[in-house]
Amino acid sequence: MFNSRALVVLALLLHSVVALVSAKGSNSTSKWQTLSGDAPLVIARGGFSGLFPGFSSAAFNLALLASVPDVVLWCDVQLTKDGAGICFPDLLLNNNSDIQDVFAKKDRTYLVNGVSTSGWFTVDYTFSDLANVFVTQGVYSRTNKFDGNMYPILTVEDVATQFKPPGLWLNVQHDIFFTQHNLSMRNYVLSVSRKVVVNYISSPEVAFLNGIKARVSPSTTKLVFRFLGQADTEPSTKQTYGSLLKNLTYIKTFASGILIPKTYIWPVTKDLYLEPHTPTIVLDAHKAGLTVFASDFVNDVPLAYNYSYDPVSEYLYFVDNGDFSVDGVLSDFPITPSAAIDCFAHLGNNTSGQVKPLVISKYGASGDFPSCTDLAYSNAIADGVDVLDCPVQISKDGIPFCSSSINLIDSTTVAQSSFSYLTTVIPEIKAGSGIYTFSLTWEEIKSLTPIISNPWSRYTLFRSPRTKTAGKYLTLSDFLTLAQKSSSLSGVLIGVEYATYLAEEQRLSVTDAVIDALRKAGFDNQTALDVKIQSTNSSVLMKFKEKTKYDLVYNIEENIGDALSSTIEDIKKFADSVVIKKASIFPETQAFVTGVTNVVPELQAAKLPVYVELFSNEFVSQAWDFFSDPTVEINSFSWGPILMVLSQTSQKRLRDTKGTGV
Repeated sequence: MFNSRALVVLALLLHSVVALVSAKGSNSTSKWQTLSGDAPLVIARGGFSGLFPGFSSAAFNLALLASVPDVVLWCDVQLTKDGAGICFPDLLLNNNSDIQDVFAKKDRTYLVNGVSTSGWFTVDYTFSDLANVFVTQGVYSRTNKFDGNMYPILTVEDVATQFKPPGLWLNVQHDIFFTQHNLSMRNYVLSVSRKVVVNYISSPEVAFLNGIKARVSPSTTKLVFRFLGQADTEPSTKQTYGSLLKNLTYIKTFASGILIPKTYIWPVTKDLYLEPHTPTIVLDAHKAGLTVFASDFVNDVPLAYNYSYDPVSEYLYFVDNGDFSVDGVLSDFPITPSAAIDCFAHLGNNTSGQVKPLVISKYGASGDFPSCTDLAYSNAIADGVDVLDCPVQISKDGIPFCSSSINLIDSTTVAQSSFSYLTTVIPEIKAGSGIYTFSLTWEEIKSLTPIISNPWSRYTLFRSPRTKTAGKYLTLSDFLTLAQKSSSLSGVLIGVEYATYLAEEQRLSVTDAVIDALRKAGFDNQTALDVKIQSTNSSVLMKFKEKTKYDLVYNIEENIGDALSSTIEDIKKFADSVVIKKASIFPETQAFVTGVTNVVPELQAAKLPVYVELFSNEFVSQAWDFFSDPTVEINSFSWGPILMVLSQTSQKRLRDTKGTGV
């Protein structure tokens, strides 16, 4: 049992909801390219099934709290042995409930659409039999921490009367199966429609929709034909869904809309890149008078690389692409399409009235390109980053350049090059071996191939393979020139580490090299761009304080839960602001946030701005509390006291940011 988790989730969610609501209405006058001209619908599959067990009371409640006001709750209707209609995702009960524990060894085998299928079927149990069967999380990659909360299986009537949703959508997936077991889905759906308002009824079976079309009021209940895979066969017509899609006039005779997998509209290649979209599907359906709903939206699976692991970006491709908009989206994470539709669609450059934290890149747009390359930097600028960062390394011949690591093995193919013999062990820098920047000249470093970082590869989540070796490294001088040419940047952040070792053991002064490069670039006299110098070493910052007037940022490497007054006063002697880890604000246990520390208000009370790192779009980088949505995470940090975020992909949608200034 994990009841206390709901309290923390709710507390964090309220931050995001406030931020989302603050933008509500900003796009209300925009003309949507939907069939009606209204905003697309958000349809919550089983409620908020991306976090809580789908179709549970908690999932439905959270969906209503976290979504747009007109959210539609989706219910997959199954029939029990005594004809009760329950909201449950499948004919089989064993994948989303604990029925195997309640009725051990009671599994059966039936034909489902001609396929032999084994398990615990709804048709073998009365609704009273299921009184002690509880809903669990059916997607095993999601948290199971809520499975012990004894969420009962709900009927359609329960969902309609207990939650009073703005819209209710019933999906009938297997009418033929229930008919084979002497149960009438048609009679049940028509009966329940007389008791509660049902706004949408969908099915992938033509015969079922044809059988009820004359018995429902089209002004109240819309019938929607659900498409399965294009090569799959629709059971009543014996045609493939792909061929039926070519006959929209026929579909219009029994349905007012279609529900299609998202890949029908934006096909994806085998290596997870978008193919050119096929807007004719949506436009042709609209021309035929059919609404178009897109399905299969989830936050916690690898998306097409074009979206940079940002689920909001994916939704915008479907609702705000300039050519068309679908009429609704079916999602396990309804907060994300709600934000996409109500906050980000039609936004353009109009961000007035929105809270905007200062965004600092982490190695440029390193979520999309190799870190600290020209392409990573130019794309970070194009994405809208505020401050561009350069962690300075130094070559054997004293040239300062931008690189994410002093160890070239971390960011290049040097280990596979002719320089592999330069491998050495330097305990002062790291445990284990490395090939270090000060062992190669700048000309030699320029010849190396950069490689993209993959910090979440242990989860088989990789970054853009087509650009994994793209770009070239820049000297600090070239980096500064690039920054000066940008009209959108507000500043640069220069990172300096290992200065003591480099000076004492390699006779290379990285601090002097940085100061000299900034002076030659005119940063001593210009005021257009702020300069921030960042280091984990106080002596480095003291040296810059003695010789320059730049802003000094102290990077606190360890997680902290408190900030003593004496420690803060010591920091203020050599730094103007600090960078802390995300866990120093929202500590976690087992990927759940356990509370909020006082670190930020304590530092800010002492007039120390706070930056927080590191933000990435990959869903495994976020606590469960943030719903596998980087926008929710950013909102939770930037709402209230936090002012700045540090990100690795630093686009306008905040892909992989370094630190949020709080």
